[in-house]
Amino acid sequence: MRSIRNLLVANRGEIALRIMRTARAMGIQTVAVYSTADRDAAHVAYADQAVCIGGAAPSASYLDISALLRAAAATGADAVHPGYGFLSENAAFAEACTQAGLVFVGPSPRAIDAMGDKARAKRFMREAGLPCIPGYDGDDQSAATLAAEAERIGYPALVKATAGGGGRGMRVVESARDFGPALESARSEARNAFGDERMLIERVVREPRHIEIQVLVDRYGQGVHFGERDCSVQRRHQKVIEEAPAPGLPAGLRDRLGEAAVSAAVKLGYEGVGTFEFLVEGGERFYFMEMNTRLQVEHPVTEAIAGVDLVAWQLRVAMGEPLGITQADIGFTGHAIEVRLCAEDETRGFMPQSGRIDLFRAPAGIRVEHAVASGMEIPPYYDSMFAKLIAHGRDREEARRKLVKALAETVVFGVKTNRQSLVRFLEHPDFAAGGVDTGFLQRHQAALAVPAAPPLALALAALVLCQAGAANPSRAAPSTLLLRDDAGATHEVRVSGGEHGSFQVVSGEHEHTLALRLREAPQAVFTYAGVDRPLLWQVVEGRVHVQWAGLAASFTDVTHAPAAPAGDAAADGRVRALSNGRVASVLVAPGAVVEAGAPLLTVEAMKMEHMHVAAANGVVRAVLVAVGDSVATGRVLVEMEPAP
Repeated sequence: MRSIRNLLVANRGEIALRIMRTARAMGIQTVAVYSTADRDAAHVAYADQAVCIGGAAPSASYLDISALLRAAAATGADAVHPGYGFLSENAAFAEACTQAGLVFVGPSPRAIDAMGDKARAKRFMREAGLPCIPGYDGDDQSAATLAAEAERIGYPALVKATAGGGGRGMRVVESARDFGPALESARSEARNAFGDERMLIERVVREPRHIEIQVLVDRYGQGVHFGERDCSVQRRHQKVIEEAPAPGLPAGLRDRLGEAAVSAAVKLGYEGVGTFEFLVEGGERFYFMEMNTRLQVEHPVTEAIAGVDLVAWQLRVAMGEPLGITQADIGFTGHAIEVRLCAEDETRGFMPQSGRIDLFRAPAGIRVEHAVASGMEIPPYYDSMFAKLIAHGRDREEARRKLVKALAETVVFGVKTNRQSLVRFLEHPDFAAGGVDTGFLQRHQAALAVPAAPPLALALAALVLCQAGAANPSRAAPSTLLLRDDAGATHEVRVSGGEHGSFQVVSGEHEHTLALRLREAPQAVFTYAGVDRPLLWQVVEGRVHVQWAGLAASFTDVTHAPAAPAGDAAADGRVRALSNGRVASVLVAPGAVVEAGAPLLTVEAMKMEHMHVAAANGVVRAVLVAVGDSVATGRVLVEMEPAP
């Protein structure tokens, strides 16, 4: 056995903090690494030592193996924990750590290599007796061969990167006509995310449940599992909500999945914590999908019901300790649900966002994993998830209610988030009933769509601006404001004094009688329809945020802004960046004649590529960016003119 005294965490954000907390509780010193974009990050401040390892781009810092090893040497670290993402499933990194005399907190390079390549992993699992999704995982990677295999398997087919995970490098292809562009797009995304563009083809399993098994194996061949998690609520192949145990899963299937996962892990010679992911079709039939050789984002729900600390187990196994437990020693209590709070624009297809968090407040009463604070910038270079909320209850319904309440109490002003969408997902009758499949969000897209801000939000925002700003409405001198909502619509709002300290707020056909008592920002109380209600508010650089009863809205004060030019901005021939990011590819040149919907370029934002297309038939007049350029939301990328 080899004791760990000083642990370098080769990651950032909430997972780096989570690992460091366990390490500190175990008496282990910690080392943080950070990019120039993360110099003031929470994980840097928490660690005992910290080292800057490069520029903001991931490839210049968190993916730089040499820089990480230099940081370990400079700080006297004797072990490295990779967290998840970045180099967590990189066999070369694990091998480099071992060669440098460091304990790598994870499986052997051989096991990572075997499971990190999804094609090889499927072949191993077939030999181990696990059923796999029908498909092609051969070495011939020519576009012609892959297209022919997709035709053989039948459409719809899934094009999937053999390396990496998190939904990147994956495309569902509906027909042979769409195969070529989908393959090139998936390859580009995989190449940029993982440095590996190899693909496999799989049959699309329609509306399965995504069930995963958490395993733990020591170096002596003893293995156990900590039950299953249901990760079926997904968007773009990325998980949104996870829970444990899986609701309504037959006991016999649960046992078969657990036994199969542990048996395969032992045959692999696996060491540490790992996750087997399965697709369950028709209630009983299951297919092995992939194995993740690292800690999962959703590991807290397993910790909650099993009463374990998985990071502590990772460290103990890495130090050579035997498990000392059997499957019979493991029990489960209650139910846990986790949601991923992401910097996303709900109104624009959940496009990743970056920018400043003007105000952040985490809820009380549940587990919250985050590394953000008021005033912090969310950079465009990394994953859009910045916090996780985990609720544990005696049963599923109690956990669900707790999580809904906690989300209502969570405050994020400034950068846009998916917070209100998460509440709608949790409250949907199908989710509340339990056992949804991976088609849940797509199937209920209309019902789960983001509603417009209620008229009361506009009235409250106007009243906050009047009371917090220079305007002071009275009966004699009412104030008229122009407020622009996030959809781009401008509203005229008239605020005038009323009786007994109240105000009349009128916008269009809506009229509200309100009283507002501002306290120390961001606290306030407003009275409406005879009921006092707490309000949170903030005004930052002409932008007003309001939140009450879980509802939130933001408006921009354009009362004194110059008038916008007439015309439809979407039809002005300019293609603008949908989010902050980096130009990953330029697919057209000036003079090109394109049809509506034709791909023009891609922008990589928060580890995903977003295609920008032509809004109408036309000719490319100018391309204003090049591959590698950093762009901000709204920047003009391409100028178009009508086709002759």
